[in-house]
Amino acid sequence: MSNPTYIIGIDLGTTNTVVAYTEANIEKGKTPDIRVLEIPQLVEAGTVEKREILPSFILAPGKHEVSETDLRLPWNEENKIAVGEFAKERGTEIPHHLISSSKSWLCHKLVDRNKAILPWEGPDDITKMSPVEAASVILRHIRDAWNHTMAAEDENLKIEHQDVLLTVPASFDAVARDLVVKAAEMAGFFHVTLLEEPQAAFYAWIEASGDKWRKKVRKGDLVLVCDVGGGTSDFTLISVSEEAGELVLERIAVGDHLLIGGDNMDLALAYAVFKRMFKKGQRLDAWQMRGLWHSCRKAKESILANPEIKESPVTILGAGTSLIGGTKKTKITRDEIEEVILDGFFPGCTANTKPSGGKKIGIKEIGLSYEADPAITHHLAQFLSREEKMKVPTAILFNGGVMKSDSVRRQVVNVVSSWGKPGTQQVPVREIETKNFDLAVARGAAYYGMARRGHGVRIRGGMAKSYYIGVAASLPSVPGMPPPIKALCVAPFGMEEGTEIVLSEQEFVLVVGEPVKFDFLGSSLRLQDTGGTIVDDWEEEIESLTTLETTLDGEPGSVIPVLIEIKATEIGTLELWCVSKENSEQKWKLEFNVRERDEEK
Repeated sequence: MSNPTYIIGIDLGTTNTVVAYTEANIEKGKTPDIRVLEIPQLVEAGTVEKREILPSFILAPGKHEVSETDLRLPWNEENKIAVGEFAKERGTEIPHHLISSSKSWLCHKLVDRNKAILPWEGPDDITKMSPVEAASVILRHIRDAWNHTMAAEDENLKIEHQDVLLTVPASFDAVARDLVVKAAEMAGFFHVTLLEEPQAAFYAWIEASGDKWRKKVRKGDLVLVCDVGGGTSDFTLISVSEEAGELVLERIAVGDHLLIGGDNMDLALAYAVFKRMFKKGQRLDAWQMRGLWHSCRKAKESILANPEIKESPVTILGAGTSLIGGTKKTKITRDEIEEVILDGFFPGCTANTKPSGGKKIGIKEIGLSYEADPAITHHLAQFLSREEKMKVPTAILFNGGVMKSDSVRRQVVNVVSSWGKPGTQQVPVREIETKNFDLAVARGAAYYGMARRGHGVRIRGGMAKSYYIGVAASLPSVPGMPPPIKALCVAPFGMEEGTEIVLSEQEFVLVVGEPVKFDFLGSSLRLQDTGGTIVDDWEEEIESLTTLETTLDGEPGSVIPVLIEIKATEIGTLELWCVSKENSEQKWKLEFNVRERDEEK
């Protein structure tokens, strides 16, 4: 956005959604004033209140389960679904009408993420949504809440006209990120920038520390951002170096996509409670188990959020006609929660530990692709030992709801500290203190929006290679000999993420409407090439990385004169836009993941 009033950071979380914002235009040198939006939402039937957190839950109740008048919102008298606190609470009682963890489905490759499949395994006679639609419903609530609260008297203050930054897991692949953008567009957000959640958490720490952040890290530090959210576990490494007397931050590694998080822990707690009840002769059906899962989540969140709480009640409604009379009650204690989480998800292990695959069952149900090994510390050891020499961090910044537990953070610090080089006096890894695990990502996204405008510190993440696209030479056809391929530099070495290149002086032609291929190339030798450089004989210095085969929209066989625009995104992809010279509104996008390739170097 060229001249927005606000910069808005949205943390579209698996469990909770948070919005932070600040004024876009401030005086140079002035500290941004970042606030958290209090989001109007249903908290009880017919009751709307403002809360800093919007639980990422959607409830589509049946006609006899919730009165339609109880779902009214200030901006929608005809509202038929609930998003937020009421959905989360009421959904525990009618879980087959509740959509939760929809974000985790956006990266599931074995299902059609645009098909109405949620709630998963819900009966056919209920309202269902696709994972993309579910994400858009949550974002639409955010849009409407902002416009009702902040833009009621000024059209220019609507969220559609602001600079919006939307966070995603660092490990989301290009397809999942595209689906997030699609969901945003469905919700009315047409200009969004994606930002990795671990980086956002680090930006939030910088913002909260002010100028003192430079005293809390030092030259040579390697900071691990350990972000364990509701659906995923994300690892990011940020190095601290020095240039011209100033500390410089650079993101040097990002972990794989790990579908392990609070959802898995809630399910583990539910089975622990179930086993205890089973020994007492109490039985639960599948519907009650789903309700127990949600009830354990609520208990875990309550206990981890307040150190004074030692135990929390767990209620399981009866089934069928005994819905109320058959209600079962038990409790879960802090010790039980921490034992299940520490032993099952953060066990001690050695530096060379690898995640166990386990013996696979020949036939399994299609559901979320959770990791076979739930031990997050095992995956962390593998992440840090990708290269020959293990990278042991000197400091850890934690994020995610489960990290509210002192015991969990202390366990991770102790495990990672034990991975130092044998025979040397290993300095214990230190924890970088952070203030709020629930609000950090949204606040960090807003801070990053200011940093992009020169009002803050940037984390570097430039290209580790030069990248090229194969271009067919314009020569006469020779029988039996395809035209030679030249290498066009589209991303020079060191190109910063978030920057763009426009090859305005070079014209190319694009074939549309029929199957074509695009060769993507890279070089760690030709580091002086600039954007637009064309290399004829490249085989000895440039290597082929991948080939993209596709059919671009258009009249079959058409050849379109185009200019090429390149954008290095903040989330590790290289976008190549082929823009028609005759109609600038007509453009085609090619996208390549460069982060995975950079980390293979």
